[in-house]
Amino acid sequence: MNNNTKKLHRQKRIRTKIRGTEDRPRLTVFRSNKSIYAQIIDDSKRITLVAAFEKEKSKTTGKIDTAKAVGAELAKIALAKKISAVVFDKGSYAYHGRVKALAEGAREGGLKF
Repeated sequence: MNNNTKKLHRQKRIRTKIRGTEDRPRLTVFRSNKSIYAQIIDDSKRITLVAAFEKEKSKTTGKIDTAKAVGAELAKIALAKKISAVVFDKGSYAYHGRVKALAEGAREGGLKF
């Protein structure tokens, strides 16, 4: 097995256990080498309700601070759309570093998961 196959297996294993509903949509994370993206998805309707990503690169803040800001921004937009409870989907990533910072930022912003 190569690394990409292992990643897909981890992602599939998590997605079989996690489903986003209308009451509790799924907050999913995508992390690239330079940026971090987050979406809140309703799996029953197959639509993205809210999305947030790193818009501007700032040389003074690091990746972890940026991820926390993205989580807070996502929470602010979600609360404006009356979404307060979500299911967290970390994908194939470990709950560590930027993924953890994004989750903490979303929790501090008011999302419950």
